[in-house]
Amino acid sequence: MHRARHQPAKEDAVTDRQYATTSSQDQSTPHSSTPHGTGTPGAARLALVVGALGVVFGDIGTSPIYTLQTVFSPSDPHPVPVSTQNVFGVVSLVFWSVVIIVTVTYVLLAMRVDNDGEGGIMALITLVRRSGAQHGRRAALVLAALGIFGAALFFGDSMITPAISVLSAVEGLKVVQPSLGHLVVPITAVIIVLLFLVQRRGTAAVGRVFGPVMIAWFLAIGACGVAGIADHPAILKALSPTYALGFLARHFGTAFFALAAIVLAVTGAEALYADMGHFGRRSITRAWLILVFPACILSYLGQGALILKDPANLASPFFLLVPGWGRLPLVLLATAATVIASQAVITGAYSVASQAAQLGYLPRLRIAHTSESTIGQIYVPFINWLLMVSVLTLVFAFRSSEALAFAFGMAVTGTITITTLLFFYVVRDRWSTPRWLPVTGASALLLVDLLFVAANLTKLVHGAWLPLLIGLTAFTVMTTWQRGRQIVTAERELHEGPLREFVGELRTEQVATQRVPGTAVFLNRGNRTAPLALRANVEHNHVRHEQVVILSLETMPVPRVPPHQRITVDDLGYSDDGITHVTARFGYMETPDVPAALALLDPAATEGRLHLEQASYFLSTIELRSGKSPAMALWRKRLFIATSHITADAAEYFGLPRDRTVIMGSHIEV
Repeated sequence: MHRARHQPAKEDAVTDRQYATTSSQDQSTPHSSTPHGTGTPGAARLALVVGALGVVFGDIGTSPIYTLQTVFSPSDPHPVPVSTQNVFGVVSLVFWSVVIIVTVTYVLLAMRVDNDGEGGIMALITLVRRSGAQHGRRAALVLAALGIFGAALFFGDSMITPAISVLSAVEGLKVVQPSLGHLVVPITAVIIVLLFLVQRRGTAAVGRVFGPVMIAWFLAIGACGVAGIADHPAILKALSPTYALGFLARHFGTAFFALAAIVLAVTGAEALYADMGHFGRRSITRAWLILVFPACILSYLGQGALILKDPANLASPFFLLVPGWGRLPLVLLATAATVIASQAVITGAYSVASQAAQLGYLPRLRIAHTSESTIGQIYVPFINWLLMVSVLTLVFAFRSSEALAFAFGMAVTGTITITTLLFFYVVRDRWSTPRWLPVTGASALLLVDLLFVAANLTKLVHGAWLPLLIGLTAFTVMTTWQRGRQIVTAERELHEGPLREFVGELRTEQVATQRVPGTAVFLNRGNRTAPLALRANVEHNHVRHEQVVILSLETMPVPRVPPHQRITVDDLGYSDDGITHVTARFGYMETPDVPAALALLDPAATEGRLHLEQASYFLSTIELRSGKSPAMALWRKRLFIATSHITADAAEYFGLPRDRTVIMGSHIEV
């Protein structure tokens, strides 16, 4: 049987119910959304591009609605005066920010580094851990912690994006009919509630129309931009970097504060990398370069031309690009596009939470797969309702996209900066280039990223504190859970005792037991200690089954594990006592199904055929209590215990038959 070369991230959580595995239908299936029935490779590639347009680019594709309006907003604490020079400078900064951060950092660089096809900050964290095992554990741990904070910031992003996106689209009603302004917040709230209510049904059916809707959206905003440029073609000169550099050099104070709003043009850049495993690097790159990038830039140029024509158009330059007859249809299309943008980031939050739980930073969460044909379409109820309450709170608290914009930028810049740092740490040895080349590249890109971070810090009291607070809260929960697991694991080992020694006692009948017919499966953290449920069954009930399987589940630092690497069997030193240890390995993107995993076992390796159709499953559950140990502060102990209460039901999570599952309890002080 195969054994992985790298140290796996074992699921040694609070209870045996914390372990992770997967259903056999997910085994080593490529993370692809290629539709069934696409008969040629060309058609399949086109389908992936269309799918990527519908899922990946919703957030960044709706940024033109509010970016320039926010930059020149008179309500900004550091407003940018409207002048020809400033408009050219801002539009040029928007263009080159998109080029440097999205096209260079993500499309050309970051997306070339993956973890078995998966991208995103969680994949980078895994690669950093792996690299640290070879080069320096302390630096890797610091960077991994920084990566976890980046993932925590993404949760803030996933709360702010639906609020600001839908608000900005519905605010178009005020352009169509100013008297409808008082309906913006209620309509936004209704759309958001409906959006979260339909999550349980999955995005498979809706996803088929996402791509065409976003294609219509990008064609529409590109065409509107062309119309604006036609009225003032001189705006095309803003594509020259001299205008951006000149604006920064001659009006640094104004340009610096403007960066806090200009960063809104790159919101959603992380989605390109995070969804790479679903659609592939080439499909995302093609969609970006061929349609999304040109359409967004044309829209920004058109809006800049419109502002130059009449500064009064600053009220809503995006919607005012369209003639009066076309504004209501554009509002409806914008609303659909922002709902798609929200859907993408909500799904991303599910994915990040699922991966964090698999890697041990969150307790096991109940996860429902909403598609039989598409891997990765999941629904996490706890995250769904938490996001809905958070998004509605933001809508009613901030009440406008302008007010939320100050909060939005901080989450975006923080995640981008951390991604850049982790990326260059990972590639320093993976790419066969002179060391000075990645160092130079990292320095240049981090300088740009940190400039945006610094600009957004100036908005700290105006809303930028919000994503930092959300990020710090999520980071504290995740690191506390990880630390608490380590403490509980050490304490459990003392209670459980060595497994091989316990098996030896059973063989020599030092413990009097009666063997009963049937198969018993005990979930356990590894093969070093005896399951608490097995020890309790022997010591208190004085019985053991003819066939005993001690099952340990390991989450590997890869998205999926191929079938031939899935199972390892250990007879624990005796091949005739009916006690077998089985290790099942799964990737961090896979879903648990213990019976399906056990069905892969060869009877010859398990000292006889397992009667899985009548097998009993035993789980150990532990009640946590706050003790006097100085290992964690009292408030962290309380947080750890409180977090343990959201742990998903074990039988459901592992796919165990409820009528044949036995839970045996104990308690541990932390």
